[in-house]
Amino acid sequence: MLKIQENVPLAPMTSFRLGGEAKYFVDVKTLEELKEALQFAKVKDLNFYVMAGGTNLLISDAGFDGLIIRMKISQAEVQDGLVEISAGTPLIKVVNFSAENGFAGIESLAGVPGSFGGAVRGNAGAYGTEIGSHVDEVTALNGDTLEIVKFKNQQCDFSYRSSIFKKNKKLIVLSATLKLTPADVAQCKAKVMETVMGRTKKGLQGAKSAGSYFMNPKINSQDLLKEFEDEKGVPARGGVVPAAWIIDKAGLRGKTIGGIQVSQEHTNYIINTGDGTAENVIMLVSLVKQQVRDQFGIQLVEEVNYLGF
Repeated sequence: MLKIQENVPLAPMTSFRLGGEAKYFVDVKTLEELKEALQFAKVKDLNFYVMAGGTNLLISDAGFDGLIIRMKISQAEVQDGLVEISAGTPLIKVVNFSAENGFAGIESLAGVPGSFGGAVRGNAGAYGTEIGSHVDEVTALNGDTLEIVKFKNQQCDFSYRSSIFKKNKKLIVLSATLKLTPADVAQCKAKVMETVMGRTKKGLQGAKSAGSYFMNPKINSQDLLKEFEDEKGVPARGGVVPAAWIIDKAGLRGKTIGGIQVSQEHTNYIINTGDGTAENVIMLVSLVKQQVRDQFGIQLVEEVNYLGF
């Protein structure tokens, strides 16, 4: 029997450590439990939201007046040269599993927080690698009809931090197969370790945040592009610059409202210093967007998902 709880605090389940309670909450460990949870939501006429790692997510201080379904379906295996992963598997476990089995391609995603399903849904990326470019096929559940649907890579509509699964909330990622390159296990593991160490040096491990808050913007100002390239010594590919660079340029490093701060270490991270609220985040994010827009004519777009607002 599925155990559905009421009035469950959500803040401890998120990397931000922010947000109120869920009216209803359930952990699902099998496909049948997921279907049962969705039926419960339908009978009760509730909105539902599927989460796993609780990263890349800001929940309202008022909580969520519906059903939170936490995905705990977790499995990893190699089938016919493809790496098959269930949605609830932590992304770091996916990276390590691939490396340990001699498959290269996603080592750069080591240290990116969250679940595999969330990574596929948001086409997670780091250091020039996006998960979507390695997906062969995604298996999803239609939350309305409870039908299982399969999507080949070209049907997933992967784009920068987006996919068909992010655009269509009825589609719940169950699993996906990755087409990776056979490689030396030791070299794969070394690249994973190198990536993790590089992230650790940034001083953000353990910070209460949702990860990178804004998508990197494409800018039209040739003067600004030249300034970036001269300063960083690297080309702005496709006219895209890091959101962190433009936020820092706007003089917002360390800017604080309540208990929420633009990180001193990485200005595309919004940090809960300990006593912040989701409302503080909204206020600070609004200020950042307004300042960047006023100073540079650039409209920043959030990468983080909002729930309960």
